[in-house]
Amino acid sequence: MKIALSAETTVDLTKEIINNVGVNIIPFSIQLGDKSGFDGEITADEIIAYVNETGVLPKTSSVNEYSYDEHFENLLKEYDAVVHFSLSSDLSLACSNAKRSASKFKNVFVVDSRSLSTGIALLVLYAKKLIDCGLKAEEVYNKCVERTTNVQASFVLNRLDYLHKGGRCSSVALLGANLLKIRPQIIVKDGRMISGKKYRGSFEHVVKNYCNDLFETYSNCDYENVFLTYTTAEPALIENVKNYLLDKGFENVYITRAGGTITSHCGENCLGVLFMNK
Repeated sequence: MKIALSAETTVDLTKEIINNVGVNIIPFSIQLGDKSGFDGEITADEIIAYVNETGVLPKTSSVNEYSYDEHFENLLKEYDAVVHFSLSSDLSLACSNAKRSASKFKNVFVVDSRSLSTGIALLVLYAKKLIDCGLKAEEVYNKCVERTTNVQASFVLNRLDYLHKGGRCSSVALLGANLLKIRPQIIVKDGRMISGKKYRGSFEHVVKNYCNDLFETYSNCDYENVFLTYTTAEPALIENVKNYLLDKGFENVYITRAGGTITSHCGENCLGVLFMNK
């Protein structure tokens, strides 16, 4: 059985990984004032520059049902089945749109990742491994759904105004964080974003403490794959975190930059370490 892997641009994979793994990507849409385009065409740098200049947050739109219809139909011309991975259904309408579309086809399976960004990518890599072992599409789907609870996705932010403007942080919380120079950890739990630990100090200091706390909390890691995903960060900081993860024993450390949709909600100086538990 020839199985296509599919995901939205919110998977935040590099072009190299997309090509190597064979992931078929369908984009979210982004609007910056009068300019509109697809995630990937509008870059994270453009979004950050636009918000800094205007103080206005971009508008992001999930993939609609009709676009999924076209996407799945085209894939089924070449493949026997499709396993598609969607941004958490608690964060976007994309998953429900994809499921409605999939119901029109015989062999299209939609996984609600219950995650975002490269938390989704971890499931895609797992699916690729299962396909290479010869599992059928429905078996891949079922095993990936079971595995969603093992994904550990979190990140630290240097600023809260993006989440505030997007309705995910109250004015009181924003004011307190700014006054106290708090850099919060955001955790994806049960498909939603919740507040985790709160840090102070420089972003470099915050990231170091975040990483240490992360692996004190989660000691039963699957050390095969880990993603270091960021919106903006100094190269030296990225290298330090990469070496930290290699020292922890991870076999594959993937460094990816968040795309337009994720950047629109997290802003600059946001960094996350995403992996699976066993």
